[in-house]
Amino acid sequence: MSRILVTGFQPFHKASSNPSQAIVERIKEENIPDVFCEVLPVVFQESADLLISKIEEFKPQVVIALGQAEGRTQITPERVAINIDDARIADNAGNMPIDKPIVTYGPSAYFSTLPVKEIVEEIKKAEIPAAVSLSAGTFVCNHIFYQVQHYCRDKGIKSGFIHVPLMESQAPEFPGLPTMSLENMVQGIKIAIEVSRR
Repeated sequence: MSRILVTGFQPFHKASSNPSQAIVERIKEENIPDVFCEVLPVVFQESADLLISKIEEFKPQVVIALGQAEGRTQITPERVAINIDDARIADNAGNMPIDKPIVTYGPSAYFSTLPVKEIVEEIKKAEIPAAVSLSAGTFVCNHIFYQVQHYCRDKGIKSGFIHVPLMESQAPEFPGLPTMSLENMVQGIKIAIEVSRR
């Protein structure tokens, strides 16, 4: 059975929680065979360094990184990571890079090597909203997405990034923005894990 590494992020900016962390913690509690879970700091290079160290430690065949995307209504596997850090807010260590390449002289972009369309279709079959996204932004989510694709490019490891909406418990902190139940998000990501294992 394929080993899978699933990561989420700590809360950032003014939020007190992060759905990606909550999802990862729920999945970890289920003790799914050969699924390893890690929560990353919302700090540009530190998060990428930790994620790559966990890939080297666990030696997974699949890496699925998760992140929060406020304003989205669906679980959205990302199709492409771009080689730029351009932060509209500071990360949790106060870093705020503007128009900086993630990897100097690296490719302009990397595509996900996860089966993004199949993931979306299977999540939708479970009556959970999902769609392919063409922009992972230019904050820490895109940063680790690009770094992981760069690291895994010649290692035969399937890897990619999935954004999730806010969870219902975050509604008071994000008034007027859409949310999704944590249960549906956990179910959706478990489907993504199984599809990626095929």
